[in-house]
Amino acid sequence: MPDQEQADIRLQLARLRQEHEDYDVAINAMTATGCDVLRIQRMKKKKLVIKDRMSKLEDQIIPNIIA
Repeated sequence: MPDQEQADIRLQLARLRQEHEDYDVAINAMTATGCDVLRIQRMKKKKLVIKDRMSKLEDQIIPNIIA
C-alpha cells in the first residue's frame, strides 16, 4: 500500500476515533441527565457503526498475516 494512501487511512481513522469518543461523552452525559432512552439507543447504534468503520480501516492498515 502506498504511503500516501496509508496516511489518508490513518487520518480518516483518527477522525473516526475522535467522533467515537465524542459519542461516548454525549451518551454518558445523556444518561446522567436522564435523557430519553430511545435517543440514547440511537446514539449507541451510531457509535457502533463508527466502531465497525474503524475496524475495517484498521484491517486495511494492518495486514492479516497467518503465522
